[in-house]
Amino acid sequence: MLKVGAKAPDFTLDDQDGTQISLSDFQGQKVLLWFYPRASTPG
Repeated sequence: MLKVGAKAPDFTLDDQDGTQISLSDFQGQKVLLWFYPRASTPG
């Protein structure tokens, strides 16, 4: 778990078109990361 104010580690995921995109692709820009629980699960 990250501490408040810590930088997120770089990671790479596929976007909706299957293109890989990394957090580092947005270096120098403001980025909002939104995490939510899996659909239909408690929490």
